[in-house]
Amino acid sequence: MSPHPAPLVSLVGAGPGDPELIAVRALRRIEAAEVVVYDRLVSDQILDLVPAGATRIYVGKANGQHTLPQDEINDLLVKLARAGHRVVRLKGGDPFIFGRGSEEAEYLARHKVPYEVIPGITAASGCTANLGIPLTHRGLATGVRFVTGHCRNDIDLELNWDSLADPDTTLVIYMGLANVTQIAERLIAAGLPPDTPAAAIAQGTLPAQRLCRSRLADLPRVATEARLAAPVLIVIGRVLALADVLAAPVEAPGLSDDRTRTARHG
Repeated sequence: MSPHPAPLVSLVGAGPGDPELIAVRALRRIEAAEVVVYDRLVSDQILDLVPAGATRIYVGKANGQHTLPQDEINDLLVKLARAGHRVVRLKGGDPFIFGRGSEEAEYLARHKVPYEVIPGITAASGCTANLGIPLTHRGLATGVRFVTGHCRNDIDLELNWDSLADPDTTLVIYMGLANVTQIAERLIAAGLPPDTPAAAIAQGTLPAQRLCRSRLADLPRVATEARLAAPVLIVIGRVLALADVLAAPVEAPGLSDDRTRTARHG
């Protein structure tokens, strides 16, 4: 057991979807929760861990459809905590990576509500590792960049394309499906070779996981033809060349269960 009592609000990263990938502390907080406030990207498998007696409050956001605006979510967390409930704010991935967890933490701090942040495996590392795609590799990528592929009100992406078009860097784009054509065109215009390996990953780490690979120039067409459903993670870089080797089925002597890693290509 944890040596310290849980704060009133736990901002918990649920990881990319596979319940075996969440942190031990995250599982303890979920099992002890009285109220769970959760997002759209929290998988059903993770929600199955919530106690039957806990209250569930859905505050998910989709493109153009918000169950609750962010300021109302912030207020809700404070009200629940001040009512004396043990609250888990459950977010897909990691709370502090494109999850607006820092905004909620800032609001809780301003209102003097005790809270903690429990990190989760972000999609960039969880989904790629599951498919045998390293984010860095000697001779192929000396760094990795995480950026968002979605902007409010469907405006053009305001990214530093010249900086992102670096062949020595792995580029991971969250929520990029709707703008995949713009992403590919702008990166190529900024100097990234059209034949740079690229991939789109849907439902990463889950049984329905799908991986589409192509040249960067062809990724918009390939992703469209595959009819991938959001959320989709886009990965661009030479490290994708290792997927054929590192994602091969692994059979350990005497081990045969569903944790043996295989890549599902769609």
